[in-house]
Amino acid sequence: MIRTLSFAATAALFTMPALACEGFSAHDAYARFSTSMSQSGAAFMAMDNTGPADCHIIGARSEVAQRTELHTHVIDDNGVARMMQVEDGFTVPAGGDHLLQRGSDHIMLMGLTAPLEQGESFDITFEFEDGTEDTVTVTVDNERMPMQGQMQGHGMAHGTDH
Repeated sequence: MIRTLSFAATAALFTMPALACEGFSAHDAYARFSTSMSQSGAAFMAMDNTGPADCHIIGARSEVAQRTELHTHVIDDNGVARMMQVEDGFTVPAGGDHLLQRGSDHIMLMGLTAPLEQGESFDITFEFEDGTEDTVTVTVDNERMPMQGQMQGHGMAHGTDH
């Protein structure tokens, strides 16, 4: 009986997702979409890392979208800002931060599975290079103005509004 319980406990341990990158946290998370019939939206937040090593985010997922991707804005040769997937991911440096904000790095939610309503919350799970994960609760806030709610001390990027 003891051997059976030990085996079950060990199996449960290996099926549970690992805790997030040590020292990682995200706050002030919100999402926006264009209209109630939009098929896509975007999420923004401040991410901090108080840990001793860089936290490298390589992916994200959410049940509200068919695809959840790490994105950024780049200026092409004609001076036009375009969104593109960041296949290498985002790094939150040890002792530092990384902002996901409009006109810069952000999370794209493509193929929304249902309309997102103002004030509604949903989860985004970040996948780290070391195999760990962290889930962040995001609130839909279409009324938020650019840079509103950003914590002082965080860097500011300039770019087009989402």
